Amino acid sequence: MNILIILGMGAAVGFLSGMFGVGGGFLITPLLIFYNIPPVVAVATGANQVVASSISGAITHFRRGTIDIKLGTVLLCGGLAGATVGIWIFAMLRRIGQLDLVISLAYVLLLGTVGSLMLWESIIALRRAAKNESVTLKRPGQHNWVHRLPLKMRFKKSKIYLSVIPIAGLGFCIGVLTSVMGVGGGFIMVPAMIYLLRIPTNVVVGTSLFQIIFVSAYTVIVQATANYTVDIVLAFVLMIAGVIGAQYGVRVGQRLRGEQLRALLALLVLAVGIRLAIELVIPPKEIYSVVSAGLGF
Repeated sequence: MNILIILGMGAAVGFLSGMFGVGGGFLITPLLIFYNIPPVVAVATGANQVVASSISGAITHFRRGTIDIKLGTVLLCGGLAGATVGIWIFAMLRRIGQLDLVISLAYVLLLGTVGSLMLWESIIALRRAAKNESVTLKRPGQHNWVHRLPLKMRFKKSKIYLSVIPIAGLGFCIGVLTSVMGVGGGFIMVPAMIYLLRIPTNVVVGTSLFQIIFVSAYTVIVQATANYTVDIVLAFVLMIAGVIGAQYGVRVGQRLRGEQLRALLALLVLAVGIRLAIELVIPPKEIYSVVSAGLGF
């Protein structure tokens, strides 16, 4: 494979990771698949790049004081449990020979749904901004059904008093997605923290990256030891490019308004989902392929 193309992929995804506060796995994994990397390797190896980009972006947010460590720790506990369950699902799907199909279908469904919802909300927010109407989200402290759940805890950095149940549950779901699909889960976590949990936007991005670091790293280690699906050379190249790109992404993201960031992320998510959907329906160049040890060549 062309090393320059791999470097370009890593840098571009790292840039977007820093800009939007997402791990970038939902982009790097499909890109690797498009470049004819077997999905089973793309999922496990792409998580390495997610770790590197997230660390790079999180360091910048930590220096600016926009990470809620306590909130991130609760998310992390749920994420590690979810990642463990997800790795078991990954291994089971691989044994029955349905892993590639399930990964592609899951990406199309997930990206299409999340991207459409985010784009609709962003368009409404941009229209209100054009008319000089208020585009602020509900303030922290305004309650919905989530705030009536038990086991509440006070998160001083985020200035919220919230049950740990939805926070840990969100982390669990993201953990499953990380290990099965190779995604950091930030493209789901960020909107969920803003709209569902009513967490202030200024700490959402950094806290999301904090949780993604540890869950993705755990996934990489277990995938490498249990399923032997991590390509070390490919991972190293992606990590170097991703770290560099993330630093520039954070700087650009600070200059854009919230609704602009959400609209751009929504378009990006939809574009990747549409591209994967096209891959599923167009006839393959080769009807038959030779499979060895679970990897397509």
